[in-house]
Amino acid sequence: MTPIITAFARSPDRGQGLARDMRVRWALEEVGQAYDTRLLSFDEMKQPAHLALHPFGQIPTYQEGDLALFESGAILLHVAQRHPGLLPEEANARARAIMWIFASLNTVEPPIAEWEQAAYLERDRPWHQARLPLLEKRIRDRLEQLSRPFGEADWLDGTFSAGDLLMVSVLRRPEGSGMLETFPNLRAYVARGKARPAYRRAFEAQRAVFTASQG
Repeated sequence: MTPIITAFARSPDRGQGLARDMRVRWALEEVGQAYDTRLLSFDEMKQPAHLALHPFGQIPTYQEGDLALFESGAILLHVAQRHPGLLPEEANARARAIMWIFASLNTVEPPIAEWEQAAYLERDRPWHQARLPLLEKRIRDRLEQLSRPFGEADWLDGTFSAGDLLMVSVLRRPEGSGMLETFPNLRAYVARGKARPAYRRAFEAQRAVFTASQG
């Protein structure tokens, strides 16, 4: 059965591949799984039909038969466990790949998300300019902690895995701010992820939605 994912009908990232359905699209492309997409407006995301799938009224969701999931990390882990290609076969390597999934979402992404939200929601507040350096320092500290042990490796733990897919997705978010650019090894790592054919297919699929919404 072909899974169905939900995505923005009019994404606030303007087709830059940053919305979280991109992570699910990329994972499905990596494992060669076809999928359908149901596009939602912001109003539709708050309606009972969608809230029955995602109680927080967000995207993405994933439906396959009688299985319905929300949260991009949980969806990605399900895809990786169900299909070969995103998790190593060897038990310890597999455990480490799953560790990096959680590290991406729970350790690296939160300060980036807080910084993004401040830009959207607090720009007109009197404390915004004073708070911004603190938020950026938290991100730089996390990037430094990741960069140091990463060194010049191609991927986090030998071969590309679901952990890399999520880490690259997270590190894309501050691109262009100057923060990621301070760490050449991380910048090269993100570039490798973006060069993968599966990434390009997922990006173009999401980009096409934005282009169509502008027509």
